[in-house]
Amino acid sequence: MGVITLKTKYLAFLGPTGTNTEQAAIKYNPNSKLEMCSSINEIFSMVENKKTYEGIVPIENSIDGPVTDTLDLLIHESNLSIQKEIILNISHCLITNKNSSNSQHFSEIFSHPQALGQCKKYLLKKYPNSKLTASMSTSEAVKFVSHCAENIAAIGTDISAEIYDGHIVEKNIQDNMNNSTRFIVLSHEKTTPSGNDKTSLCFSFSQDAPGSLYKVLGEFAKREINLTKIESRPSKNTLGQYVFLIDLEGHQHEKLIQETITAIKKLVSEIKIFGSYPTYI
Repeated sequence: MGVITLKTKYLAFLGPTGTNTEQAAIKYNPNSKLEMCSSINEIFSMVENKKTYEGIVPIENSIDGPVTDTLDLLIHESNLSIQKEIILNISHCLITNKNSSNSQHFSEIFSHPQALGQCKKYLLKKYPNSKLTASMSTSEAVKFVSHCAENIAAIGTDISAEIYDGHIVEKNIQDNMNNSTRFIVLSHEKTTPSGNDKTSLCFSFSQDAPGSLYKVLGEFAKREINLTKIESRPSKNTLGQYVFLIDLEGHQHEKLIQETITAIKKLVSEIKIFGSYPTYI
């Protein structure tokens, strides 16, 4: 898919500069004015309070699965709507200070938890004794390591190594070369049908009963609506109680989707639509 061109707007992203989220933001709209944030929560807050027009956050990785911070904010905190999805191929590098004397051993390796998870097998094989420490972002880890005299390393992008003058020890260290992350763009606006859309929503039950989930899924099945993803998150109310999240093909303004949602509302205690948006091609 080519670069999406839109009129200039402020767009919040997870910084510092050099992160994969920044690359996804540029891919989404190279003309936007980027507003750097230190956490996913801050991105949501910036858009909620209309300090920026849009925000872009990671929601799912092909290796490490869902980005739970994003999911939990969508479920419990946010009233924002998903506008777009962007898929970015992810390539991780092991990066250290240019003056580091020993690339065979690092006392500590820093990165965002998602990046550490995506390189788990590599780290266990080559650096089994290194302490793994989570950072707020991959670029923050690279920035810290590149200016630290200790024998430590970071996992980040080749762009971040260039920006912060780090030394790349090894490229493409992710466990799967087909590593990709799905990002979503959030704003207060709603979308109109494009003809090739996806809708994301969540629902929950007031009490657990046999066949509850089966009945909900049956409403999609009998209308031949394809589900592209289904997962669950703890409700944060009671142990064993869950919120179910679904991505489906179609736009919430389409008659068939509206009919299905109406039917589902009779089966669940709560339902929340995160938005309908064009499927990334």
